[in-house]
Amino acid sequence: MGNFRLIILLVLIPLLIGFTSIESKRQKETSRPIPPKIGDLAPEISLPSIDGATIYKLSDLKGKLVLVNFWASLAAPCRFENPNLVKVYQNYKDKSFQTGEGFTIYSVSMDTDIENWKNGIAKDKLTWPYHVSDLQGYDSKVVSDYGVKAIPYNFLIDGTGKIIAINLRGVELAKTLDAQLK
Repeated sequence: MGNFRLIILLVLIPLLIGFTSIESKRQKETSRPIPPKIGDLAPEISLPSIDGATIYKLSDLKGKLVLVNFWASLAAPCRFENPNLVKVYQNYKDKSFQTGEGFTIYSVSMDTDIENWKNGIAKDKLTWPYHVSDLQGYDSKVVSDYGVKAIPYNFLIDGTGKIIAINLRGVELAKTLDAQLK
């Protein structure tokens, strides 16, 4: 009978340890930040620019309409969307909106290689000044804070810092900006 109890304990202990590991994993998964939604204040972003020395804070752009754009230079869908972003930036950067003066793009690169990032900006002629990254890709805290699962992905933020639209592309982005004009 003693051997039977020993066998039971040897079988149950690893199972119990396994269940607590699963439960811990579940707790970690559910403790992730809730992604922001329309109407929420945009979470702060404070990341280094392409030069590595300048830190651009999203909150410094309050008073403008801002498209927070998550992208990567090696992602074909992002590169395909970039000409649309260039056109929208050129057309709206100096316009007056209901809740802000001017429009800009705050590009959060999910690249992990700085040379790829620099080359993508240059080749696609991304002329706006706000290019930031911690070069951590999907492991970046900012990516987690915003709930980004795939790219390109973006958030349109009004002059007060509130999210007014999510994941706009091409014509839909221009239409949304038109609707915000004074």
